[in-house]
Amino acid sequence: MIPASRFYLLLLLGIPVAAILAIIFNVAIALLTILVCDLFLLVVAFWDGWRVKKHKIEIKRQPFGRLSIGRDNPVVLSIVSRDRPARILIRDYYPVQFSVSQSTLTATLPANTTQELTYTIHPDLRGEFDWGDIQVRQRGKLGLAWHDWQVTAKEKVAVYPDLIGLRSLSIRLALENTGTMRQARRLGQGTEFTELREYGIGDDTRLIDWKATARRSRPLVRVLEPEKEQTLLILLDRGRLMTARVEGLKRFDWGLNATLSLALAGLSRGDRVGVGVFDRHVTTWIPPERGQHQLSQLIDYLTPIQPVLLEPDYFGAVTRLVTQQTRRALVVLITDIIDVTASTELLSALMRLTPRYLPFCVTLRDPLVDKIAHNPKTTTKTEAEENLTSAKPANSGESITAYRRAIALDLLAQRQVAFAKLKQKGVLVLDAPASQISEQLVDRYLQLKARNLL
Repeated sequence: MIPASRFYLLLLLGIPVAAILAIIFNVAIALLTILVCDLFLLVVAFWDGWRVKKHKIEIKRQPFGRLSIGRDNPVVLSIVSRDRPARILIRDYYPVQFSVSQSTLTATLPANTTQELTYTIHPDLRGEFDWGDIQVRQRGKLGLAWHDWQVTAKEKVAVYPDLIGLRSLSIRLALENTGTMRQARRLGQGTEFTELREYGIGDDTRLIDWKATARRSRPLVRVLEPEKEQTLLILLDRGRLMTARVEGLKRFDWGLNATLSLALAGLSRGDRVGVGVFDRHVTTWIPPERGQHQLSQLIDYLTPIQPVLLEPDYFGAVTRLVTQQTRRALVVLITDIIDVTASTELLSALMRLTPRYLPFCVTLRDPLVDKIAHNPKTTTKTEAEENLTSAKPANSGESITAYRRAIALDLLAQRQVAFAKLKQKGVLVLDAPASQISEQLVDRYLQLKARNLL
Protein backbone atom coordinates (compact mmCIF):
# COMPACT_ATOMS: atom_id res chain seq x y z
CA MET A 1 0.00 0.00 0.00
CA ILE A 2 1.30 3.43 -1.01
CA PRO A 3 -0.44 6.54 0.41
CA ALA A 4 -2.05 8.84 -2.14
CA SER A 5 -1.94 12.63 -2.21
CA ARG A 6 -5.40 12.82 -0.61
CA PHE A 7 -4.05 10.94 2.42
CA TYR A 8 -1.26 13.49 2.93
CA LEU A 9 -3.71 16.35 2.45
CA LEU A 10 -5.92 15.04 5.25
CA LEU A 11 -2.86 14.70 7.49
CA LEU A 12 -1.97 18.33 6.86
CA LEU A 13 -5.49 19.42 7.69
CA GLY A 14 -4.93 17.99 11.16
CA ILE A 15 -2.41 20.75 11.96
CA PRO A 16 -4.91 23.66 12.10
CA VAL A 17 -7.43 21.42 13.85
CA ALA A 18 -4.85 20.61 16.53
CA ALA A 19 -4.10 24.31 16.99
CA ILE A 20 -7.79 25.11 17.52
CA LEU A 21 -8.23 22.27 20.02
CA ALA A 22 -5.15 23.41 21.91
CA ILE A 23 -6.63 26.92 22.26
CA ILE A 24 -10.11 25.72 23.31
CA PHE A 25 -9.00 22.92 25.60
CA ASN A 26 -5.32 22.14 26.19
CA VAL A 27 -2.33 20.72 24.33
CA ALA A 28 -2.66 17.20 25.73
CA ILE A 29 -6.26 16.82 24.51
CA ALA A 30 -5.30 18.26 21.13
CA LEU A 31 -2.40 15.84 20.69
CA LEU A 32 -4.50 12.86 21.79
CA THR A 33 -7.29 13.76 19.41
CA ILE A 34 -4.94 14.20 16.44
CA LEU A 35 -3.17 10.93 17.25
CA VAL A 36 -6.47 9.04 17.29
CA CYS A 37 -7.60 10.68 14.02
CA ASP A 38 -4.30 9.95 12.30
CA LEU A 39 -4.41 6.33 13.41
CA PHE A 40 -7.97 6.02 12.12
CA LEU A 41 -6.95 7.64 8.81
CA LEU A 42 -4.05 5.22 8.47
CA VAL A 43 -6.30 2.21 9.04
CA VAL A 44 -8.86 3.47 6.51
CA ALA A 45 -6.11 4.13 3.94
CA PHE A 46 -4.67 0.65 4.42
CA TRP A 47 -8.15 -0.85 4.03
CA ASP A 48 -8.76 1.28 0.90
CA GLY A 49 -5.57 0.02 -0.71
CA TRP A 50 -6.12 -3.58 0.34
CA ARG A 51 -9.60 -3.67 -1.23
CA VAL A 52 -8.07 -2.97 -4.66
CA LYS A 53 -6.77 -6.56 -4.76
CA LYS A 54 -10.30 -7.80 -5.46
CA HIS A 55 -10.72 -5.42 -8.37
CA LYS A 56 -7.23 -5.40 -9.94
CA ILE A 57 -7.01 -4.62 -13.61
CA GLU A 58 -5.51 -7.04 -16.12
CA ILE A 59 -2.65 -5.71 -18.22
CA LYS A 60 -0.41 -7.18 -20.89
CA ARG A 61 2.10 -5.87 -23.39
CA GLN A 62 1.26 -6.65 -27.01
CA PRO A 63 3.93 -8.44 -29.08
CA PHE A 64 6.67 -6.13 -30.34
CA GLY A 65 7.62 -7.58 -33.69
CA ARG A 66 10.78 -5.98 -35.05
CA LEU A 67 11.85 -2.58 -33.75
CA SER A 68 13.57 -0.15 -36.13
CA ILE A 69 16.65 1.77 -35.07
CA GLY A 70 16.40 5.55 -35.19
CA ARG A 71 12.60 5.50 -35.38
CA ASP A 72 9.73 6.04 -32.96
CA ASN A 73 8.37 2.52 -32.43
CA PRO A 74 4.96 2.15 -30.75
CA VAL A 75 4.62 -0.01 -27.64
CA VAL A 76 1.02 -0.96 -26.85
CA LEU A 77 -0.30 -2.00 -23.42
CA SER A 78 -3.75 -3.60 -23.32
CA ILE A 79 -5.73 -3.01 -20.08
CA VAL A 80 -8.98 -4.61 -18.92
CA SER A 81 -10.91 -3.21 -15.91
CA ARG A 82 -13.13 -5.23 -13.58
CA ASP A 83 -16.50 -4.44 -12.02
CA ARG A 84 -15.69 -0.87 -10.98
CA PRO A 85 -13.82 2.15 -12.42
CA ALA A 86 -10.05 2.15 -12.07
CA ARG A 87 -7.54 4.97 -11.75
CA ILE A 88 -4.08 3.62 -12.66
CA LEU A 89 -0.42 4.57 -13.05
CA ILE A 90 1.81 2.34 -15.22
CA ARG A 91 5.59 2.21 -15.54
CA ASP A 92 6.99 -0.15 -18.18
CA TYR A 93 10.60 -1.20 -17.60
CA TYR A 94 12.05 -0.56 -21.05
CA PRO A 95 15.84 -0.63 -21.71
CA VAL A 96 17.43 2.39 -20.06
CA GLN A 97 19.60 3.06 -23.14
CA PHE A 98 16.59 4.25 -25.13
CA SER A 99 14.43 7.35 -24.91
CA VAL A 100 10.63 7.16 -24.65
CA SER A 101 7.77 9.56 -25.20
CA GLN A 102 6.30 8.93 -21.70
CA SER A 103 8.01 7.19 -18.82
CA THR A 104 4.76 6.92 -16.83
CA LEU A 105 1.29 6.30 -18.25
CA THR A 106 -1.91 7.34 -16.49
CA ALA A 107 -5.50 6.41 -17.27
CA THR A 108 -8.98 6.24 -15.77
CA LEU A 109 -11.03 3.27 -16.98
CA PRO A 110 -14.78 2.81 -16.60
CA ALA A 111 -15.96 -0.50 -15.20
CA ASN A 112 -15.78 -3.58 -17.46
CA THR A 113 -13.95 -1.91 -20.32
CA THR A 114 -10.83 -2.54 -22.39
CA GLN A 115 -8.40 0.22 -23.28
CA GLU A 116 -5.03 0.43 -25.04
CA LEU A 117 -2.27 2.75 -23.87
CA THR A 118 0.56 3.52 -26.28
CA TYR A 119 3.96 5.08 -25.87
CA THR A 120 6.84 5.27 -28.32
CA ILE A 121 10.41 4.15 -27.82
CA HIS A 122 13.34 5.47 -29.84
CA PRO A 123 16.24 2.97 -29.96
CA ASP A 124 19.66 4.18 -31.11
CA LEU A 125 21.42 0.79 -30.90
CA ARG A 126 20.90 -2.50 -32.69
CA GLY A 127 20.87 -5.91 -31.05
CA GLU A 128 18.85 -7.80 -28.43
CA PHE A 129 17.69 -5.99 -25.30
CA ASP A 130 15.87 -7.05 -22.14
CA TRP A 131 12.43 -5.66 -21.44
CA GLY A 132 11.44 -5.91 -17.78
CA ASP A 133 8.17 -6.28 -15.89
CA ILE A 134 5.33 -3.76 -15.82
CA GLN A 135 4.90 -1.77 -12.59
CA VAL A 136 1.23 -0.96 -11.87
CA ARG A 137 -0.45 1.24 -9.27
CA GLN A 138 -4.23 1.27 -8.89
CA ARG A 139 -5.94 3.78 -6.59
CA GLY A 140 -8.52 2.73 -4.02
CA LYS A 141 -12.15 3.77 -4.21
CA LEU A 142 -11.72 6.40 -1.47
CA GLY A 143 -8.60 7.79 -3.13
CA LEU A 144 -6.48 7.42 0.03
CA ALA A 145 -3.98 4.77 -1.13
CA TRP A 146 -2.54 2.99 -4.16
CA HIS A 147 -2.18 -0.75 -4.45
CA ASP A 148 1.22 -1.41 -6.07
CA TRP A 149 2.26 -4.60 -7.87
CA GLN A 150 4.28 -5.93 -10.81
CA VAL A 151 3.03 -7.80 -13.85
CA THR A 152 5.49 -10.38 -15.12
CA ALA A 153 6.36 -9.42 -18.70
CA LYS A 154 10.09 -10.00 -19.13
CA GLU A 155 11.22 -10.69 -22.68
CA LYS A 156 14.07 -10.13 -25.12
CA VAL A 157 13.39 -7.71 -27.94
CA ALA A 158 15.46 -7.33 -31.11
CA VAL A 159 16.25 -3.93 -32.64
CA TYR A 160 16.83 -4.08 -36.39
CA PRO A 161 17.93 -1.55 -39.00
CA ASP A 162 15.35 0.92 -40.28
CA LEU A 163 12.62 -1.52 -41.34
CA ILE A 164 9.99 1.24 -41.19
CA GLY A 165 11.91 3.14 -43.85
CA LEU A 166 12.23 -0.04 -45.93
CA ARG A 167 8.46 -0.55 -45.86
CA SER A 168 7.87 3.02 -47.06
CA LEU A 169 10.47 2.59 -49.81
CA SER A 170 8.91 -0.72 -50.86
CA ILE A 171 5.53 0.97 -51.34
CA ARG A 172 7.12 3.78 -53.35
CA LEU A 173 8.98 1.36 -55.64
CA ALA A 174 5.87 -0.75 -56.13
CA LEU A 175 3.90 2.30 -57.20
CA GLU A 176 6.62 3.28 -59.63
CA ASN A 177 6.79 -0.24 -61.08
CA THR A 178 3.03 -0.34 -61.70
CA GLY A 179 3.03 3.11 -63.28
CA THR A 180 0.89 4.72 -60.61
CA MET A 181 3.41 7.54 -60.28
CA ARG A 182 3.45 7.99 -64.09
CA GLN A 183 7.09 7.13 -64.48
CA ALA A 184 7.04 7.07 -68.25
CA ARG A 185 9.47 4.99 -70.26
CA ARG A 186 11.35 6.97 -72.88
CA LEU A 187 12.58 5.89 -76.23
CA GLY A 188 16.25 5.09 -76.54
CA GLN A 189 17.06 5.24 -72.82
CA GLY A 190 17.80 1.56 -72.51
CA THR A 191 18.87 -1.56 -74.33
CA GLU A 192 16.08 -3.98 -73.48
CA PHE A 193 13.16 -4.19 -75.93
CA THR A 194 9.69 -3.92 -74.36
CA GLU A 195 7.12 -3.11 -77.05
CA LEU A 196 6.33 -1.53 -80.42
CA ARG A 197 4.30 1.60 -80.88
CA GLU A 198 3.40 3.93 -83.71
CA TYR A 199 5.94 6.50 -84.82
CA GLY A 200 5.32 10.00 -83.50
CA ILE A 201 6.71 13.41 -84.38
CA GLY A 202 10.12 13.83 -82.76
CA ASP A 203 10.88 10.12 -82.37
CA ASP A 204 14.35 8.94 -83.30
CA THR A 205 14.24 7.47 -86.80
CA ARG A 206 17.00 5.04 -85.84
CA LEU A 207 14.49 3.24 -83.61
CA ILE A 208 12.09 2.46 -86.46
CA ASP A 209 11.49 -1.29 -86.81
CA TRP A 210 11.42 -1.63 -90.61
CA LYS A 211 10.22 -5.24 -90.67
CA ALA A 212 7.25 -4.49 -88.45
CA THR A 213 6.59 -1.33 -90.45
CA ALA A 214 6.47 -3.33 -93.67
CA ARG A 215 4.10 -5.92 -92.20
CA ARG A 216 1.62 -3.39 -90.83
CA SER A 217 2.02 -0.70 -93.50
CA ARG A 218 2.59 2.04 -90.94
CA PRO A 219 5.79 3.22 -89.23
CA LEU A 220 6.46 1.54 -85.87
CA VAL A 221 9.27 2.26 -83.42
CA ARG A 222 10.88 0.10 -80.73
CA VAL A 223 10.39 1.13 -77.08
CA LEU A 224 13.46 0.36 -74.99
CA GLU A 225 13.97 0.38 -71.24
CA PRO A 226 17.00 -0.06 -69.01
CA GLU A 227 18.32 -3.59 -68.95
CA LYS A 228 17.22 -5.77 -66.05
CA GLU A 229 19.04 -8.58 -64.27
CA GLN A 230 22.26 -6.64 -63.89
CA THR A 231 24.55 -6.99 -60.87
CA LEU A 232 24.75 -4.58 -57.94
CA LEU A 233 27.50 -5.09 -55.35
CA ILE A 234 27.64 -3.06 -52.14
CA LEU A 235 30.78 -2.79 -50.03
CA LEU A 236 30.04 -1.44 -46.54
CA ASP A 237 32.91 -0.10 -44.44
CA ARG A 238 32.69 -0.91 -40.73
CA GLY A 239 36.07 0.59 -39.77
CA ARG A 240 37.10 3.32 -37.37
CA LEU A 241 35.38 6.29 -39.01
CA MET A 242 32.08 4.41 -39.06
CA THR A 243 32.00 4.17 -35.25
CA ALA A 244 31.41 7.94 -34.82
CA ARG A 245 27.94 9.12 -33.90
CA VAL A 246 26.16 11.38 -36.39
CA GLU A 247 22.71 12.80 -35.62
CA GLY A 248 22.06 10.28 -32.85
CA LEU A 249 23.20 7.09 -34.61
CA LYS A 250 26.54 5.57 -35.43
CA ARG A 251 27.69 6.34 -38.94
CA PHE A 252 27.73 2.58 -39.61
CA ASP A 253 24.01 2.36 -38.80
CA TRP A 254 23.24 5.07 -41.35
CA GLY A 255 25.38 3.17 -43.84
CA LEU A 256 23.60 -0.11 -43.05
CA ASN A 257 20.20 1.55 -43.59
CA ALA A 258 21.44 2.87 -46.93
CA THR A 259 22.76 -0.57 -47.88
CA LEU A 260 19.41 -2.25 -47.28
CA SER A 261 17.49 0.54 -49.04
CA LEU A 262 19.73 0.27 -52.10
CA ALA A 263 19.46 -3.52 -52.04
CA LEU A 264 15.66 -3.26 -51.97
CA ALA A 265 15.71 -0.87 -54.92
CA GLY A 266 18.01 -3.16 -56.88
CA LEU A 267 15.95 -6.26 -56.19
CA SER A 268 12.74 -4.45 -57.15
CA ARG A 269 14.34 -3.60 -60.52
CA GLY A 270 15.31 -7.22 -61.15
CA ASP A 271 19.02 -6.86 -60.40
CA ARG A 272 21.24 -9.38 -58.64
CA VAL A 273 22.36 -7.83 -55.34
CA GLY A 274 25.32 -8.83 -53.17
CA VAL A 275 26.88 -7.24 -50.09
CA GLY A 276 30.33 -7.32 -48.50
CA VAL A 277 31.24 -5.84 -45.09
CA PHE A 278 34.90 -5.15 -44.36
CA ASP A 279 37.43 -3.61 -41.99
CA ARG A 280 40.98 -4.97 -42.18
CA HIS A 281 39.44 -8.01 -43.84
CA VAL A 282 36.16 -8.82 -45.56
CA THR A 283 34.26 -10.17 -42.56
CA THR A 284 30.96 -10.83 -44.34
CA TRP A 285 30.34 -11.71 -47.97
CA ILE A 286 26.83 -12.38 -49.29
CA PRO A 287 26.94 -13.47 -52.96
CA PRO A 288 24.69 -11.62 -55.40
CA GLU A 289 21.24 -13.11 -55.97
CA ARG A 290 17.91 -11.83 -57.18
CA GLY A 291 14.48 -12.15 -55.62
CA GLN A 292 12.84 -10.81 -52.48
CA HIS A 293 14.21 -13.69 -50.39
CA GLN A 294 17.62 -12.06 -50.82
CA LEU A 295 16.48 -8.99 -48.86
CA SER A 296 15.41 -11.14 -45.89
CA GLN A 297 18.76 -12.88 -46.02
CA LEU A 298 20.61 -9.56 -46.05
CA ILE A 299 18.65 -8.29 -43.03
CA ASP A 300 19.35 -11.46 -41.04
CA TYR A 301 23.08 -11.52 -41.85
CA LEU A 302 23.79 -7.79 -41.51
CA THR A 303 21.75 -6.89 -38.41
CA PRO A 304 24.20 -8.36 -35.81
CA ILE A 305 27.26 -6.64 -37.34
CA GLN A 306 28.79 -3.74 -35.37
CA PRO A 307 31.56 -1.28 -36.36
CA VAL A 308 35.07 -1.73 -34.95
CA LEU A 309 38.04 0.54 -34.20
CA LEU A 310 40.16 -0.72 -37.09
CA GLU A 311 41.41 1.03 -40.21
CA PRO A 312 39.64 -0.31 -43.32
CA ASP A 313 41.58 -2.08 -46.06
CA TYR A 314 39.90 -0.73 -49.21
CA PHE A 315 42.30 -2.50 -51.56
CA GLY A 316 41.76 -5.83 -49.85
CA ALA A 317 37.98 -5.46 -50.07
CA VAL A 318 38.12 -4.59 -53.76
CA THR A 319 40.49 -7.51 -54.43
CA ARG A 320 38.04 -9.91 -52.79
CA LEU A 321 35.23 -8.47 -54.92
CA VAL A 322 37.18 -8.82 -58.17
CA THR A 323 37.91 -12.48 -57.45
CA GLN A 324 34.27 -13.20 -56.59
CA GLN A 325 32.62 -11.22 -59.39
CA THR A 326 34.08 -11.36 -62.89
CA ARG A 327 31.14 -9.90 -64.81
CA ARG A 328 30.51 -6.16 -65.09
CA ALA A 329 28.66 -4.72 -62.09
CA LEU A 330 27.84 -1.50 -60.31
CA VAL A 331 30.07 -1.45 -57.23
CA VAL A 332 28.87 0.89 -54.47
CA LEU A 333 31.35 1.52 -51.65
CA ILE A 334 29.81 3.15 -48.56
CA THR A 335 32.37 4.80 -46.30
CA ASP A 336 33.59 8.23 -45.20
CA ILE A 337 36.52 10.47 -46.12
CA ILE A 338 38.38 12.66 -43.66
CA ASP A 339 41.36 13.94 -45.64
CA VAL A 340 43.29 13.64 -48.89
CA THR A 341 45.82 11.17 -47.46
CA ALA A 342 43.16 8.67 -46.43
CA SER A 343 41.40 9.02 -49.77
CA THR A 344 44.58 8.05 -51.66
CA GLU A 345 44.18 4.40 -50.69
CA LEU A 346 40.49 4.60 -51.49
CA LEU A 347 41.22 6.08 -54.92
CA SER A 348 43.79 3.41 -55.77
CA ALA A 349 41.34 0.69 -54.76
CA LEU A 350 38.48 2.10 -56.82
CA MET A 351 40.78 2.58 -59.82
CA ARG A 352 41.24 -1.18 -59.91
CA LEU A 353 37.55 -1.49 -60.71
CA THR A 354 37.71 0.57 -63.90
CA PRO A 355 36.88 0.03 -66.71
CA ARG A 356 35.34 -3.43 -66.16
CA TYR A 357 33.12 -2.28 -63.30
CA LEU A 358 31.29 0.97 -62.58
CA PRO A 359 32.65 2.26 -59.23
CA PHE A 360 30.43 4.44 -57.06
CA CYS A 361 31.80 6.01 -53.86
CA VAL A 362 29.20 7.03 -51.24
CA THR A 363 30.25 9.07 -48.19
CA LEU A 364 28.21 10.02 -45.13
CA ARG A 365 28.67 13.65 -44.17
CA ASP A 366 28.17 15.03 -40.66
CA PRO A 367 25.80 18.07 -40.86
CA LEU A 368 27.34 19.43 -37.65
CA VAL A 369 30.61 20.09 -39.52
CA ASP A 370 28.69 22.08 -42.15
CA LYS A 371 26.90 24.01 -39.45
CA ILE A 372 30.12 24.96 -37.66
CA ALA A 373 31.84 25.88 -40.92
CA HIS A 374 29.08 28.09 -42.31
CA ASN A 375 27.79 29.64 -39.08
CA PRO A 376 30.62 31.49 -37.29
CA LYS A 377 28.39 32.23 -34.27
CA THR A 378 27.72 28.55 -33.52
CA THR A 379 28.61 27.77 -29.93
CA THR A 380 27.70 24.47 -28.35
CA LYS A 381 26.50 24.05 -24.76
CA THR A 382 29.79 22.43 -23.85
CA GLU A 383 31.70 25.46 -25.03
CA ALA A 384 29.49 27.81 -23.04
CA GLU A 385 30.03 25.79 -19.87
CA GLU A 386 33.78 25.75 -20.43
CA ASN A 387 33.82 29.53 -20.92
CA LEU A 388 32.02 30.07 -17.63
CA THR A 389 34.26 27.80 -15.58
CA SER A 390 37.66 28.39 -17.16
CA ALA A 391 40.16 30.96 -15.99
CA LYS A 392 40.97 32.08 -19.52
CA PRO A 393 40.37 35.64 -20.74
CA ALA A 394 36.86 36.73 -21.66
CA ASN A 395 37.46 36.38 -25.38
CA SER A 396 38.66 32.75 -25.10
CA GLY A 397 35.17 31.49 -26.09
CA GLU A 398 35.35 33.41 -29.36
CA SER A 399 38.82 32.02 -29.99
CA ILE A 400 37.62 28.45 -29.48
CA THR A 401 34.67 29.03 -31.83
CA ALA A 402 36.94 30.50 -34.50
CA TYR A 403 39.36 27.60 -34.10
CA ARG A 404 36.58 25.05 -34.52
CA ARG A 405 35.27 26.84 -37.58
CA ALA A 406 38.74 26.84 -39.14
CA ILE A 407 39.03 23.08 -38.58
CA ALA A 408 35.57 22.49 -40.05
CA LEU A 409 36.40 24.55 -43.15
CA ASP A 410 39.65 22.64 -43.61
CA LEU A 411 37.87 19.29 -43.35
CA LEU A 412 35.30 20.33 -45.96
CA ALA A 413 38.02 21.60 -48.29
CA GLN A 414 39.97 18.35 -48.04
CA ARG A 415 36.82 16.36 -48.76
CA GLN A 416 36.21 18.38 -51.92
CA VAL A 417 39.77 17.79 -53.10
CA ALA A 418 39.36 14.05 -52.53
CA PHE A 419 36.04 13.98 -54.40
CA ALA A 420 37.53 15.91 -57.31
CA LYS A 421 40.29 13.29 -57.66
CA LEU A 422 37.74 10.47 -57.62
CA LYS A 423 35.60 12.14 -60.29
CA GLN A 424 38.63 12.75 -62.50
CA LYS A 425 39.27 9.01 -62.58
CA GLY A 426 35.69 8.21 -63.58
CA VAL A 427 34.38 7.27 -60.13
CA LEU A 428 30.81 8.27 -59.36
CA VAL A 429 30.52 10.18 -56.08
CA LEU A 430 27.66 10.89 -53.69
CA ASP A 431 28.32 12.92 -50.54
CA ALA A 432 25.20 13.57 -48.47
CA PRO A 433 24.18 14.08 -44.83
CA ALA A 434 23.99 10.77 -43.02
CA SER A 435 20.26 11.12 -42.31
CA GLN A 436 19.51 11.69 -46.03
CA ILE A 437 21.90 9.17 -47.55
CA SER A 438 19.36 6.35 -48.06
CA GLU A 439 16.89 8.45 -50.04
CA GLN A 440 19.53 10.17 -52.15
CA LEU A 441 21.38 6.92 -52.87
CA VAL A 442 18.21 5.18 -54.09
CA ASP A 443 17.34 8.15 -56.30
CA ARG A 444 20.83 8.17 -57.77
CA TYR A 445 20.68 4.43 -58.46
CA LEU A 446 17.33 4.78 -60.26
CA GLN A 447 18.83 7.57 -62.37
CA LEU A 448 21.76 5.34 -63.32
CA LYS A 449 19.37 2.58 -64.31
CA ALA A 450 17.26 5.00 -66.39
CA ARG A 451 20.37 6.30 -68.19
CA ASN A 452 21.59 2.75 -68.76
CA LEU A 453 25.04 3.46 -67.29
CA LEU A 454 25.41 0.00 -65.85
